[in-house]
Amino acid sequence: MLVTGANRGLGRQFVLSLLDRGAAKVYATARRPDLIDVPGVVPLRLDITDPASVAAAAAAAPDVKIVINNAGISTGANLVTGDLDTIRREMDTHFYGTLNVIRAFAPQLADGAILNVLSALSWLAFDGAGAYHAAKAAEWALTNSVRLELANQGTLVTGLHLGAADTDMMAWYTGDKAAPEVIVEAALDGIEARRPEVLADDWSRQVKAWLSEDPSVVYREAAAALTA
Repeated sequence: MLVTGANRGLGRQFVLSLLDRGAAKVYATARRPDLIDVPGVVPLRLDITDPASVAAAAAAAPDVKIVINNAGISTGANLVTGDLDTIRREMDTHFYGTLNVIRAFAPQLADGAILNVLSALSWLAFDGAGAYHAAKAAEWALTNSVRLELANQGTLVTGLHLGAADTDMMAWYTGDKAAPEVIVEAALDGIEARRPEVLADDWSRQVKAWLSEDPSVVYREAAAALTA
């Protein structure tokens, strides 16, 4: 098993939960593997935006059968007024970075699994997170396409959607936040049940239910929910 962005937040929790579930070998990856502090794992350098780094990680971990694409960033950039290089960083990380990892590991994942950590913001825009929303929406589309492309080799491709989790990335948010272990347990249960999608909390379930609604209704109700 291999987890990207394993040095903190949900990534670190994935590593802990996999070990608790009896995983024999977990590759914990990060751009700085020296920051990985969980004993019993195989630390591995991986910058998902660098194709050479991704190729080196795939070569170093030829026995991986489950890949958890967790690495991500949240810059707070909007699309109209935000810095274009910052917006590209979001897309390079969430879309192209995730795709880099999938393309590198796919040949060894026959009858294995890929979990992409998405977001309720894959489906809902939020002022102050335009770049994140666009990049996560693209990653959601990527997840759906890759699922079809890898179906013939028996690779499960699961999308994990969540609202706010109590991690460093969401430290600024003062609303309700789910415990990382709750999100991760839901995700791992979903992989075991071979589910293509996991809605890990009430917020992700609500946002998905809004997909069939008129946008004027959705954003009115979302604004009311967030200020309640």
